[in-house]
Amino acid sequence: QVQLVESGGGLVQAGGSLRLSCAASVGIFSYYYMGWFRQAPGKEREFVAGISRSGRTTAYADSVKGRFTISRDNAKNTVSLQMNSLNSEDTALYSCAAESRKLAPSRPADFGSWGQGTQVTVSS
Repeated sequence: QVQLVESGGGLVQAGGSLRLSCAASVGIFSYYYMGWFRQAPGKEREFVAGISRSGRTTAYADSVKGRFTISRDNAKNTVSLQMNSLNSEDTALYSCAAESRKLAPSRPADFGSWGQGTQVTVSS
């Protein structure tokens, strides 16, 4: 019972940065573990980053550790993904996801709600 809308995607040169945002408009936001996933053409959707209900625990895919930072603002019902040092392998459709029943989900099947995604394209 949560609607998610992503924003912030676009074109960026290799080495550049982008900040993605996800706004949740339905549900008690603080009850949801939030995650970011991405999917490149011809590939499966993969986990990028996740953040606990309180925001005090985070998880990252090995490929983005040290470059991406996930954060949330429960007062504003938003979760963000700061992406730095982008490279061509980061090109994908990035989607926001939410889960209220599982405390620490990480697989796509663990999440019950999804946004439509925002495209990130990195040029070399």
